Parts: sequence; structure tokens; C-alpha cells
Amino acid sequence: MKWADTTLASRLARMSRVVAVSNQKGGVGKTTTAVNLAASLAVAEQRVLLIDVDPQGNASSGVGVSQRTLEESLYPVLFKEKTLREVARQTELPTLQVVPAARDLSGVEIELVDAPDRATRLRDALAAIRDDYDYIFVDCPPSLGILTVNALVAADVVLVPMQAEYYALEGLSDLVDTIERVRNALNPSLQINGVLLTMFDPRNNLSIQVADEVRKHFHVFETVIPRNVRLAEAPSHGRPVILYDAGSRGSHGYLSLAREILDQRPAAAHA
Repeated sequence: MKWADTTLASRLARMSRVVAVSNQKGGVGKTTTAVNLAASLAVAEQRVLLIDVDPQGNASSGVGVSQRTLEESLYPVLFKEKTLREVARQTELPTLQVVPAARDLSGVEIELVDAPDRATRLRDALAAIRDDYDYIFVDCPPSLGILTVNALVAADVVLVPMQAEYYALEGLSDLVDTIERVRNALNPSLQINGVLLTMFDPRNNLSIQVADEVRKHFHVFETVIPRNVRLAEAPSHGRPVILYDAGSRGSHGYLSLAREILDQRPAAAHA
């Protein structure tokens, strides 16, 4: 696979980009997207950091970091006891690091409730390390709370994985409302980078209709992620699909998405 042209172009735009991968509806391929897009960009010689903000820790385990063996996690970073650089872990891919999540993140909602800077803790922590990476992906919980708000405040753009079904349209509307509130209050430059259709079945008329409706209102990535057994199996092996089965349709889908993301960078640099 030839990456040279897009990789060279993206290096001309060396500013790091913080991408929140978010959807308030669960089961849409959010963590799958965060893990596999981060890995695909790392294979393309980009310096990538994956930050797991979901207490379930699925993005962490998806790149081989088990909650059972964690010594450090995002939790002390949000309480200013550690830096992101101190807690980041190396993964199997040389240019991909992860800041893991532990279950203690579930207590952050209550523990930070009275902190005046509770919504900006992650943004403040990122300021010291942004130049270390080309892309920083933040995998959000499937709900609106202080952890998701921290991710949206810290992000430059939001990538929205979405399953092409009727109820997903309602979830997308809720997310847009949330992004608008964050933009008005805390992060005026926040934008939706695009909607990614996941678990897509082109034989399903409803899927096609929903996809057409979303395209009327949002930028939708040309890449569509299909239903794929190997993609579903990879997390149980603690590996991104590109390392589990590089020849699978799921792997090809996320490599294609990575190309689209890389193609956006020169334009972003001159905006």
C-alpha cells in the first residue's frame, strides 16, 4: 500500500490535531474506530496518542493494555497528580502510545463536581504534550458527563461514528446539541470533522436511506466501515485489526479512512 504522498503532505502541516471520537448512542463502533483509526495512522508513520476516557477501558484493552495490570492511568492526570507524558504507555506499534483508562474514572463525575476548572482538566494536561504527536484521539464514553465534556473541550474536531439505523439519527441530534453547548461556553472553534458510517450493510434499504439523510446535513466520510468478523474478533486478542488481520475488509476500511484523514491535513494547515 502506498502512503508516501499523503504522509509527505501531512508532514507539511505539523500541527497536532486532537480528535474526540464521540457518539452519545452506544454500540455504534466508537471505540473500534478510535483504536483502529489510531493504529492505521501509526502504520502511516504518524505519531499518534490514544487517550481512553471511558471507565470501561475498552480502547486500552484494544491495544493490549489490560486494566488488571495497570500501574498508571488517566485518573491521576485529571487530578493534576501526574502528567500525560508520565502515564502514556507504548503499544505494539512504534508510533502509537496510549493513555489507559481505569475503573476509578467512574468516580470523576462526583469528585470534580465542585472544581471550577472541572471541564478543562484534559485540555490543560494536553497543552504540554501536543507537539509530541501528529494526532491525538480521545475515545469518549457513550454518555454526556464531565469526561465527555473534557474531551470535547480539549478537541479540535469531533469524529462521529454512526450506525445507519433510524435511532442513530436521534442520537446524532443529541450530540450536535451537546457540541453546540460546548462551543458556546468553552471551545468556540470545535467542529464536527465528519460522520463515519459503521457496520454498514449496502443490501439494507433502511441503511441507504439513513445514510442519504445524514449526507444532507453533515460531511460524511467516503469510507464506509462494513460489518466484519475479523474486526469484531480483534479486541479479544488485544490488537488493532491491522495487526490481527491486515487483509480483512475491516482493516482495509480503516486504512482507507486514515487516507481521508491525512488528505485533510494540508487544507487544514492553510485554513
